[in-house]
Amino acid sequence: MRDTFIGLFEKLVGVFVILLCIGVLVGSAAAFLAPAPNGGLLPALGILVMGSIYAIFMGGMMYLFLGVYHNTKRTAEAIEELAKR
Repeated sequence: MRDTFIGLFEKLVGVFVILLCIGVLVGSAAAFLAPAPNGGLLPALGILVMGSIYAIFMGGMMYLFLGVYHNTKRTAEAIEELAKR
């Protein structure tokens, strides 16, 4: 049952990262098309760059936590195998 939840969480993380990327692209397009005082090329580039950095950090942290879980699981399995010998 635990593996099912971890597998679902991995899929959810992938969907979340894709939604973050789409949100950054939509936000930068909206900033580019906004009227002159609040929009334009510079705010759109700022949103694109900062949003991309945010998406990379958030996705990276979530995948890092999943990697720690998998490494811990493999280590526990290896120790159990050694204990059986």
